Amino acid sequence: MLKGIAASQGIAIAKVYKLVSPTLDIQKKDAVAEEELAKLDAAFKKTVSDIEKIKEVASKSLKEEELAIFDAHLMMANDPEFRGMIEAEITNNNVNAEYAADSVSTMMVSMFESMDDEYMRGRAADIRDVTFRLECNLTGKVIPNLATLDEPVVIVAKDLTPSDTGSLNKEFAKGFATELGGRTSHSAIMARSLEIPAVVGCKGVLDELNNGDTVVLDAINGEVILNPSEEEVAKYTKMAEDYAAEKAALQALKDQKTVSTDGHKVLLVGNIGSPADVAGVNENGGEGVGLFRTEFLYMKSENDFPNEETQFAAYKEVLEGMNGKPVVIRTLDIGGDKKLNYYQFPEEMNPFLGVRAVRFCLMRKDIFRTQLRALLRASAYGHLCIMFPMIATVGEFKEAKQVYDEERAKLIAEGVAVGEDVEVGCMIEIPAAAVLADQLAKYADFFSIGTNDLIQYSMAADRMSEPVSYLYQPMNPSILRLVKMTIDGAHKNGKWCGMCGEMAGDELAAPVLLGLGLDEFSMSATSILKARKIINNISYEDMKKLAEEAVACDTAEEVTELVKKAVA
Repeated sequence: MLKGIAASQGIAIAKVYKLVSPTLDIQKKDAVAEEELAKLDAAFKKTVSDIEKIKEVASKSLKEEELAIFDAHLMMANDPEFRGMIEAEITNNNVNAEYAADSVSTMMVSMFESMDDEYMRGRAADIRDVTFRLECNLTGKVIPNLATLDEPVVIVAKDLTPSDTGSLNKEFAKGFATELGGRTSHSAIMARSLEIPAVVGCKGVLDELNNGDTVVLDAINGEVILNPSEEEVAKYTKMAEDYAAEKAALQALKDQKTVSTDGHKVLLVGNIGSPADVAGVNENGGEGVGLFRTEFLYMKSENDFPNEETQFAAYKEVLEGMNGKPVVIRTLDIGGDKKLNYYQFPEEMNPFLGVRAVRFCLMRKDIFRTQLRALLRASAYGHLCIMFPMIATVGEFKEAKQVYDEERAKLIAEGVAVGEDVEVGCMIEIPAAAVLADQLAKYADFFSIGTNDLIQYSMAADRMSEPVSYLYQPMNPSILRLVKMTIDGAHKNGKWCGMCGEMAGDELAAPVLLGLGLDEFSMSATSILKARKIINNISYEDMKKLAEEAVACDTAEEVTELVKKAVA
C-alpha cells in the first residue's frame, strides 16, 4: 500500500494506465537567431492551437468557470512578455529556441515555487504545462492524449497537467494517482470539479505500479492498494457504495442552514481566488464568501497595478454572484513570497516579516486608495465586508480605516452610490493582534482569523520548512488559546468573528471551534457540506465544554484524542 494526499474524494477499482510523457533532453546549442525565431513562431502557433483543441474537448465535461484554466494557458501562450523573454534569450545569446524557452520557464517556475502561498506555488504547474507543450512542438515530440482512452483505468503519472485532466473522459478515467501535487494544484482542483477520485503526492507510485495491474484508489484515506485480494475488492466496493450514498445525502444539506442540535447558528462560507470561484461556493451551499484573495488580480496584471475599473468589475461580479450574501474581500496582501513582475520590492533580510500586506498599502496609499475606491463602488451591488490583512497594532488599523473613510467621503461627495452596510474588519494572523483583540474590536466591525500565518508566527516555524513542519499544529492548545482570545475579544465588543485559514475546514477542528464561539467558518467550497453535516449533528453546549477541556490540554495530540472521543 502506498500513501498520498486525498485530493478529490472517492473510490476507484480498475487497471493501471501509466501516463509517460515524452522525455526532453534540452541542450544549449549555438544557433542562427533568425532561424530559431522562425521555429519559435511556428511552435507558439501550434501550442495555441493545441490548447484551443483541448479546451474544446474539456468544454464537454467542465463548467465555464473551470475552463478558465485553459484561458489562463492561452493567455500565457499568447503573452508577448513571455514570448519576448524567450526571443531576447535567442537573439542576445544566439542559442536554440528550446534552450531559451527552458531557461525562461525555469526562472519563472523557480519564482512561483518559492512562494509561501500554496495556491501560488500551484501556478508553477501552469508555466510547466505551457512550456512543456511549447518545447515538444519545438523538438517534434508527441504528447499522449488521454481523450483516446477506451477502457476503465486508474491513471498513474508523475503529475497531471491541466491539459491532461481537461482531456479526461469520465466514462473511462475512473481516477488518478500522481507522485507530485497538493490539494490546491490544478490537477486536484479539476479532479474535484470532474468528481474523479484523486490521490496526489504519492511517492513511488510510478515505480511500484505497472500497466495492466489492478489497483484500488482509496481517495478518501489517500491510499493506493496494488493487486488487491478478492476480499479487499469487496471491501472497497462496499466503501464506494457507502461514499456515493453519503455524497447524495450531503446534497440534501445544500439549502439548509448550519445549526447545531440545540439551535446555535453559524455561517459556512467559501474562500475564493477569482470571480470564477463564486459558482462553486453557491453549488456547495455556501452562505457567503469569507475570503476573496484580491492579490491574484494584481499578480495576473501584466504591466502595472490593475486600475480602478478592472478591480471594480471583479468585485462587482463577486458581489452580484453571491446574491446579497456577505462577501469578505481582503485588501491587497502582497510582499513576502508574493511578488509582482512590474514592481520591485526593496531587498529585506526577512521579507515575510517586512513590508507586506497592510504595511505595503500604508506606504503606498496611492495604490491602496485605488483599491478602496473600487471596493466602495462595488459595495452598492451586495453585502460587502472589507478586511485589512496583517494588522499588528491598533494604530495600523485606525490608519487604514482613516484612508477608507476618506475615500468613502470623496465618492459620496462625487455622487457615486456606495453601500450603506459595508463592514470594515481586521484579519488576525499576528499573535500581537490576537492578544490585543479586545482593544482592536473597539474599532473593527469584525475579525477573521488567518490561521496559516497565525500558527507560523506563533510557533516561529516556517511551514514550508520540512524539518520544522511538525510545529504546524492547529490543534495545539497555545493556538486554541489565541483563537479563544480573538473570539472573546470580538464578542466582548458585540462584533462577530470568522476564520479563513485552513483550520476552518478541518473536520477535527470544527467541534472545538464551534465550542469556542466562532461565528463564521470559511473554507474551500468542496468542504462546506461535510462541515455542515458535522455541525448540524453536535450540541453547541456540549462543544463549549469540549473547548474548555481542549484549551486546558498540554499537547495537540491530547486535543485530537479528546475531540475523537467526544464526537465518535
